[in-house]
Amino acid sequence: MRVFFYITAAVAALLLALGFAHSATGFWPASWMSRGYSVRGIDVSHHQGLIPWEEVKGGEIRFAFIKATEGSGHTDSYFSYNWQGAERAGLLRGAYHFFFMGSSGKEQAEYYISVVPPEAYSLPPVIDIEVSLKHEPYSIRREVEDMSEALEAHYGKIPILYMDGNTYNHVYKGHQPSNPIWYREIWYRPLLVPWRFWQYSDRGSVPGIQGNVDLNVFRGTLEDLYALAGYNPDWLAQPSEDTEP
Repeated sequence: MRVFFYITAAVAALLLALGFAHSATGFWPASWMSRGYSVRGIDVSHHQGLIPWEEVKGGEIRFAFIKATEGSGHTDSYFSYNWQGAERAGLLRGAYHFFFMGSSGKEQAEYYISVVPPEAYSLPPVIDIEVSLKHEPYSIRREVEDMSEALEAHYGKIPILYMDGNTYNHVYKGHQPSNPIWYREIWYRPLLVPWRFWQYSDRGSVPGIQGNVDLNVFRGTLEDLYALAGYNPDWLAQPSEDTEP
């Protein structure tokens, strides 16, 4: 009994120490585990304010996901600024949509399409699934699939689905989507989910951005990321003026 008490106390102390470290510095085990991936990116919205994108590109950041829309009627107030700024800095960028079960997937796709331009060399559209898990899994999958199909038809790229572990287990466990997955996990490196992008920190620090920013890695090479965006394989060897920082 005494040994069990000591083990329990030690585990509790470790968890408290990790929680304090995360709160004070943004450190989390996943940050250390992400070091094996070299292609790094961020995701941003109006919360980051006016971003000097040239300074962001000056670091190790290679891609950015930018919030565009939410539901069927809200556009992020900094979307245009961020979309244009990331392009001028030479970053690969994609636009994400905060999914809402209050309107249909088709309606949300129509709204996203009205806001995000169909540019050949952007990353695929992203559907950010953070809905209440009180909704039936089938209903969520159906509406997300409707939105995904409409976006793919318009942009010519299979949308990426963003989710955390709770959403994945509730909605997609046993129903693996054909979409690439962008997975949120700040505790550890995901092992059982076939993710393409991994959001490993919500307390990151990036040159040029004041305050915290979400950090991500891509599972693949830089060439793989360009291919996902639709670039010609010769692009890296002969970059155009529009893509230089």
